[in-house]
Parts: sequence; structure tokens; C-alpha cells
Amino acid sequence: MFWKFDLHTSSHLEALLDKEDVTLIELMDEEDVLQECKAQNRRLLLFLCQDQCMQELVRMITTEPPAGVEEIKRFKYPNIACELLTCDVGVINDKMGNEEPLLETLYSFLEQPSPLNPLLASFFSKTIGNLITRKTEQVLSFLRRKEGFLSLVLKHIDTSAMMDVLLRLISCVEPPPLRLETLTWLNEEKLAQRLVELIHPERDEERQSNASQTLCDIIRLSRDQANQLQEMSQPDPLLTVLESQECVEQLLQNMFSGETTESCIINGIQVLLTLLEIRRPDPLHVFDICLVCVYDRVDGVMDAQGFERSYTVNSTILLAIQPHLIHFHQLLLEPPKRNPMLTTLGVLEEPLGNTRLHVARLVASLLYTSSASHAVVAQELCRLNTMDLLLDLFFKYTWNNFLHLQVELCVAAILRPCQAATETPSEPPVTTENSAHNLMVTHLFQHCHLVQRILEAWEENDKIQSEGGMRRGYMGHLTRIANTVVHNLEKGPVHTQISSLITELPEDYRGRWETFVDQDLSEANRRNTIDLVNLHTCSSTVSNSCFPFPKELTLQQAFSDYQIQQMTANFVDQFGFNDEEFTDHDDTVFEACSKERIQPFDDDEEDIWEEKEMNFATQAKSRNRSDTQQ
Repeated sequence: MFWKFDLHTSSHLEALLDKEDVTLIELMDEEDVLQECKAQNRRLLLFLCQDQCMQELVRMITTEPPAGVEEIKRFKYPNIACELLTCDVGVINDKMGNEEPLLETLYSFLEQPSPLNPLLASFFSKTIGNLITRKTEQVLSFLRRKEGFLSLVLKHIDTSAMMDVLLRLISCVEPPPLRLETLTWLNEEKLAQRLVELIHPERDEERQSNASQTLCDIIRLSRDQANQLQEMSQPDPLLTVLESQECVEQLLQNMFSGETTESCIINGIQVLLTLLEIRRPDPLHVFDICLVCVYDRVDGVMDAQGFERSYTVNSTILLAIQPHLIHFHQLLLEPPKRNPMLTTLGVLEEPLGNTRLHVARLVASLLYTSSASHAVVAQELCRLNTMDLLLDLFFKYTWNNFLHLQVELCVAAILRPCQAATETPSEPPVTTENSAHNLMVTHLFQHCHLVQRILEAWEENDKIQSEGGMRRGYMGHLTRIANTVVHNLEKGPVHTQISSLITELPEDYRGRWETFVDQDLSEANRRNTIDLVNLHTCSSTVSNSCFPFPKELTLQQAFSDYQIQQMTANFVDQFGFNDEEFTDHDDTVFEACSKERIQPFDDDEEDIWEEKEMNFATQAKSRNRSDTQQ
């Protein structure tokens, strides 16, 4: 590796610095100028820190380069300028943070008309983000004197780099007292309310999406910081506003005002799902999560050991959502119109759609958080008969496993809510005396006819397969729903009630159920059982988790679902498949993309130890999932 560090280019750089008329461009053309800057080459830094050079560097990253040349050459110097300004060298940081004319030139980028050049916006975001971290007091003092700062950032929120600027202000300000002061300032500027206003049918989709993602990130960052900095004497003002009933009601009013659009509904639901999150995964327990039953709270409602950081859902959030449940129910009945979709199994005349999938996710989260103490939500869902409608969709959309998972989670949340998620010091545990929970259980068996649906769907699938047809796509989830019933019938928190409800079934169904459990379900479980010899070390962790299924099935099936969900997220987020493209499952496309992304090592590549920029917007990219097949 030593041949990478020959001194020839360094000597050439020194020779250039010896010239009296050397220009900034000449130095920027040198391949090792960034490396020498990071190595704090004294002569180079003295040259770069001249007022004229610093102004030119800032001008490069805030001004559109001349047209007429190919893109890669147009942005060569702005890119190098950004790297020099953000290479975290003390003298450059001091110069930028202490010289107001430089800050004014940098700030002028925000005053340009929309739309901003996204590449220049990323350079601006990276530069000011570095200053917020390294020269915090000086930069915050400068920005707070700019009355229109927040308005300009929100004006350009359709450019994702502006999300990074806001998130830097929320997450990268130290020490805690200064952070609280900054959050108070942002709250006084009504940041949360103004972001909520952007999630409106009249706004363009990109603006809505970025506003939604910013709100989700603010909620998660604020909760994580509150857990880590418990010594803070005052609550996070932004989080307090976002969890307030007034703010949630405003979001819901926006979602359902005027003509309903899919973009507005989905982006609004993303914020609601984040507000309803109980637990987030602890990075230190990722390996445990992979071995144990895992459903990430972003995509489901169940959790296991490894989800260490717990949050209590504010009851005002549920109170704000309850009056609008009828609107979500109506979306399940009449979603935004979608064109017929060609799938690998033929033409789907009425695709499920992303809207209905997100409504199902919301219902699953509501059931999980409301199962013990928030009777108003449970009562309204029963009144609307929403679970019956979701079960109809479960069987109608035979191949949509994303929907099947959410319906399965709804059933699990009703039959056996995770005690850790529902018990707080002021709330009683789930018991048979809990009327709201009893209401949901009774509704599931008596009005939704859960047992009858399981038996009829299973028998229909057996008939189809015996005639040479394909196994129904929901059978794996149906197996686990059946196991959920059996497991909670034996030892769940409401096993007495479930036993009574099954006893009340018509004699024909009761006999068929007993035969089904003893024979068909038992045989399916036997086929699905895995060898646990290599997983015996996880047994203690497994026993403490909230499992609605037999242990051996949970390990295999839940981990399989976890892999599928992660793979799908990677497809959608990294390779950019849309609904129609994803249904093709084109192996050749995946192979080509993989080969394109996996390159051999090369000694000329950038230094692997170089510190990378933390980009909050890309890390927390919208987790919206397409409805794939349906």
C-alpha cells in the first residue's frame, strides 16, 4: 500500500505554492489538494484562508456554474470547494464561523428563487451542517438574527437537502442547555405547525413527502434524545407540540380536506404511525433481533427483546384520531382510483393500492396501543366493523403478503397485546375484566367470524391444491393466525373468553375446528418446525418476548418475514422499483444492479478511513412501501 503515498504530487503542490501568481483553480486541479488540506499543510491552509479565496470557495457552492459543459465538469470545482470547506480543519471552521461576510454569502443561497439546484443544495446543506456542529454558538446567533430563515428553508423543502439543515439544528447542537434553547427558538417559530400545514392536498407531492419525513425524523430524534438526556429539566417543546391533540387534529383535517389524494393520505399516515410507535430497535441488539421474533414497529406492531427504548403513546393522539376513523374506514371501501395492473398472475382490475395498505398499518398500530386502556378507539372500530372489512380484503387479495401481514398483526394485537406496551404506572394490565379489550375479542369471533373464515379458507385451499391449482398466497399468514388463536386459547390473557366464544360456535364449526387443530394445523406446524439445536442460546430471550405463536414456528416464520420486509425495502429504496416493475420479480435486473453496485477494490479509490458525512435525510428516507402485486 505504500506506493499510494509517493511524494511526487505533494512536491508539485509545493511548487505551485512557491509561485507568486498561483490561483485557487490551479491548486484545486491538484489531485491531492484535499488530502493535503486534511493533513493541515500549513502553506496550503494559509493560502486557502485568505479572504478572497474563502469568498471564492463559498461562491462556488452557492452559485450556478456556467452552462455549456457536461455536468460532471460543471460541478467539479463546486464539489471540491465543498470538500475543502467541510474537511473539518480548525482554521477553516474558524474562518467560516467567525467571518460574517462569509456567512452572508453562504446564506444568500437560500434567498435564490425555487427550485434550487439539488446538487448545490446538498453542498450548502453539508457546509452549514458542519458549521452548526463545529461553530455552534456563532452560527446559531447568526441564523437567529435572520427573521426569514425558517421561512426560506420551508420554501425550499421540496429539495431534500433542506431537511438535513433542520435536522442538524435539532440533533447536532451541544451542550443540552443550548440545544433546549435552539428547540425553544424553533418552536417559537412554529416549525411543527408549519410542517403540518405542508401536508395538504393542495401542495405538490415532493413538498408533502419531505415535510412528512421531516416530522417523522423530528419525533424519533426528540424521543431518542429525551431517553438519552433524562437530566433535561424541561420537555422537548417540539415533541410536546407534535404529540398534542390540537396538532394531530390539524394534520387529520388537512388529510381529509377537499379532494382526497393518495399522496396526502399516505404522508399523513406516516406521521401518525411515527407518533404511535412504542419502541425503536436498539443497535446493540440487532443480532438478537435477527434470531428472535421481530416485527419492526415501523412496519408492524409486535416487538421482542432488543427493542430497548420504550415510549408511552400520549392518549391525546388517540383522542384526536378517533373521530376520523370513519374516514379511514371509508378509504378501505373507496380508495383513490387506480388503473388495472398487469401482474405475473394476470391483470388485476382493482389493485389494493398504497392507501389501503397504509390504512391497514394504521389500524394495526391503533389496536396495539389501544387494546388495554383506550376504549374509544376500540369501540369505534367495532362500530364501523373495520376488522371484518380488513379480513374481507385479506382473502380478496390472495397474493398481497404486505396486507396479509398487517391483518395478522391486527388479530395478534386483539388476542394478545404485548403487556409491556400497554402497561404504564397509571394503566391496569390486560385482564378479562377489561371491557374495551373484551369488546374487541368478542367482535372478532362473533361479528368477524374468525374461526369460520379460517376453516373455510383452509378447506378451499386444500380443494384447489388437490385439483392441481396453486397454494393460496395467504396460507402462511393464515397458519399463524390459527396458531395465534390456539396459543391464546391455551394460555393467553383472555383465554377464558376465547374458550367461551369457541364453545358458542355452531356445533358443526366447533367439531370442524377441533379436527382442524388436531390434524391439519398440527401437520402444518410439523412441516414448518425447524431444528432449534443451534438456537438454544436464544431460549431465555425467546421466553420473555411477546409471542402469539408457538416458539418453534415464531423463530422460523418471523425471521423469514423480517428478511422479506428488509429485502423489499432495499428494492424500493435503493433500486427505485415502482408498483408495476416490482411485481415482475426480474432476477436479471436484480443481478445487473448487484453487479453494478459491487465493484472490485482499487488502489486508486478514495481513502476507506475517510470520515463520511452524516446525511439525515437519506438515512431516514421515506419508508413508504408500495403495494407490489396488488
